[in-house]
Amino acid sequence: MRSIITGTGSYVPPRVVTNFDLEKIMNTSDEWIRQRTGIIERRYAESGIGSSDLATEAAKKAIEMAGLKPSQIEFIIAATLSPDHYFPGIGVSVQTKLGLASIGALDVRNQCSGFIYALSVADQYIRAGTFRRILLVAAEVQSANLDYSDEGRDMAVLFGDGAGAVVIEAYDGNDRGILSTHLFADGRFVADLWMEKPSPKDRPVFKEEYIRERRYFPRMDGRSVFKNACEKMPEAVRLALSHNQLTIDDVDVLIPHQANERITQMVAKNLNIPIEKVIRNIDRYGNTTAASIPIALDEACRNGKIKPGNIVVLTAFGSGYTWASAVIRW
Repeated sequence: MRSIITGTGSYVPPRVVTNFDLEKIMNTSDEWIRQRTGIIERRYAESGIGSSDLATEAAKKAIEMAGLKPSQIEFIIAATLSPDHYFPGIGVSVQTKLGLASIGALDVRNQCSGFIYALSVADQYIRAGTFRRILLVAAEVQSANLDYSDEGRDMAVLFGDGAGAVVIEAYDGNDRGILSTHLFADGRFVADLWMEKPSPKDRPVFKEEYIRERRYFPRMDGRSVFKNACEKMPEAVRLALSHNQLTIDDVDVLIPHQANERITQMVAKNLNIPIEKVIRNIDRYGNTTAASIPIALDEACRNGKIKPGNIVVLTAFGSGYTWASAVIRW
C-alpha cells in the first residue's frame, strides 16, 4: 500500500504588504529586504482571522481537486506554529468548519518542518491501513505577533500568512506515491530560533517585565540559521535520494521550504541542481513557515510544473532545529 497525493490547495489572505509598507513602520528599505531575502511582498490576515480559517479555505480546494466530498475524509492532520488559541490546536477547528463528524484530528508542532513531519505521519497511517483518506493542512498567521520595532525588523520582514493543504489517499499500485520521508532534529539549538515566552515554567505566565523586554516576540540567530539550513537541507535530500537509489539528475522538481531566497540558491548550488527545477515563490509570500511547501506544491501542480511520473523532492529546515526531506513519484 502506498500513499498518493490526489489533491492540493492553498489560500493566502487578500491583504498584500509590500516592503515599502514596512519602510513606513521600521528602519528598513525595499532594497535591503530584497537583497537579503528575495522577498518583495507578503500577505497578512486581518484581525479576527486565524490559521484555522486559512487552513479551511486551502482544504476545500484540495478536497475539490481530489474529487471528494468533505464527508469522505477519514482523518485530519494539522501543522502550525500559530494556532488560533494556546490550546487546543487547529485540527479540531478545521474539522468543525468543514462540517465533518467526529473523525480524529492530530496537530503537529514542528514549525518550518511541520508539513514534511505531518506528511510522514499520514504516510505511515496509510501504509498501516489505518486510514485511506487523510486531509493534511498547514497554516500560519504570524503577522499578529512580530516585533515591528527596529530591534525586531530582521525577523519581521521575513514572515507572511497563508495556508496549504493536501489530500493523501491509499493506492494499491507501486508506480507512484510517497517513496520515503526522513526526519531529523538537534535540540541543542532551541534558543537560536524560538519564541521564548509565554512559558508555563513561569509563575505567572505573563509578566509585565517580559512585555517590556519584548520576550513574547520570536527571535532568531540569523547567521546560525542560515549556515545550518544551507547544510542540513542538502544533506537530507542526498540521504533521501540514496535511500531510493536515485541521483540528483533523477529529480524533476525540488521544493524547498521558502525561508530565504539566498538559502534556496545555496541549497540548489550545493546539490548541483539547475535552478529551473527549484520551485520558488518567497518573493510573493515571504516565509509562511509550515505552509510554505504546500503552497508552493499547489502552485506547481496547478501551473503544470509537476507532471505525472515526476520525481518531486521536498526539504525543510527550521526551529528546533528540525529538518526533513521527502521523495514522491507523482
